[in-house]
Amino acid sequence: MKVLLSAYACEPGKGSEPGVGWNWARALSRHHEVWVLTRRNNRPVLEPAIERGDCPGLHVVYCDVPDSLRKWKRGKLGILIYYYLWQWCAYRAAKDLHREVAFDVVHHVTFVKYWMPSFLASLGPCFVWGPVGGGESTPKPFLASFSIRGRIYERLRDVARRMGQLDPFVLLTARRSAIGLATTEETAVRLRQIGCGSVRVYSEAGLTAEEIERLSAFPVRSGNRLRFVSIGNLLHLKGFDLGIKAFARYVAAGGQGEYWVIGDGPEGEKLHQLAEDLGVGQKVRFWGRLPRHLTLETLAECDVLVHPSLHDSGGWVCLEAMAAGRPVVCLDLGGPATQVTDATGIKVKAHSPEQAIADIARAFHTLAEDESLRARLSAGGRARVAEEFCWDRKSEFASQLYAMAEAGARL
Repeated sequence: MKVLLSAYACEPGKGSEPGVGWNWARALSRHHEVWVLTRRNNRPVLEPAIERGDCPGLHVVYCDVPDSLRKWKRGKLGILIYYYLWQWCAYRAAKDLHREVAFDVVHHVTFVKYWMPSFLASLGPCFVWGPVGGGESTPKPFLASFSIRGRIYERLRDVARRMGQLDPFVLLTARRSAIGLATTEETAVRLRQIGCGSVRVYSEAGLTAEEIERLSAFPVRSGNRLRFVSIGNLLHLKGFDLGIKAFARYVAAGGQGEYWVIGDGPEGEKLHQLAEDLGVGQKVRFWGRLPRHLTLETLAECDVLVHPSLHDSGGWVCLEAMAAGRPVVCLDLGGPATQVTDATGIKVKAHSPEQAIADIARAFHTLAEDESLRARLSAGGRARVAEEFCWDRKSEFASQLYAMAEAGARL
């Protein structure tokens, strides 16, 4: 098929939004003729990647707003305004391109937020929206433990979502979508509420076959002196304080091991102090931010990923850990809850902070005391990533989806 891909964020070798845009473009170009609309500032990293020759059907169309309007791109509000301006410019470019190419499918992949529109929904061909996320919310009992900064962030996020759900461009995007893909069931509910008739839950995150092969070569460590690790930006919503508190409880009950934290952010000083106050300062090691290759090398020295995030839409680090054969302990919330199963890790309910901390500590003890369980979860994680989260598999899924959308089928 001739596919037009809208990827505002699109960069090789990255995770999160830029990685989503690039990996969809790269994977789909092996099965279809793909034109990807993205920003000009992605050219320096995209061109060398395309020249390596593993994107046979990929064409890149660089589009940006006039220089005179780039002054709006300042702060979070500025980025939002800039995104709308870019969408308008992308629509105009796509309209001309569609007259020349005659696309079969238009697919929006980034931004991965359900409350931000895609003007390309109005282009004409059948439109696939997503996967998009953002419908997840922190359970109310956990809000009280947030810093003032964290509580302000959550409030502003709620306001942005409510405004987005009233935005006529967002509503138009939803109603003109042949199929909407939601990263979580929470987002799926919101897509249906704003008028998206056909919705399916499907993760936006994935790993390449090369990444899976490299991670699968990591040996699994043995013994009951475990090294737990959390990886990500040190933000209130990541719940790393829950992991440290659970680790302190695990140690107080006789558990052996260490807790490593990779990343930096505004909650860093608070987490350092928390570890000291709980008496585990010597057992909790903060690595700061590391390049991705060093992060993965450090993951190889650990046994269990602890990812108690309170409202992630995705959770790429969970996939990396599972591919590396590391069991995952996470909250039964958001994207991680759709990625992790009983065959790959332990999901903990999030009724209250105290309950979650106690259950995470209990999971630590269970994994430390049962090496055979760790081995089963290790094998299960590797199998699940290879079967469900490899980009080659995701491109096959998208191809089936396109055929259904073009035929007017509904899931």
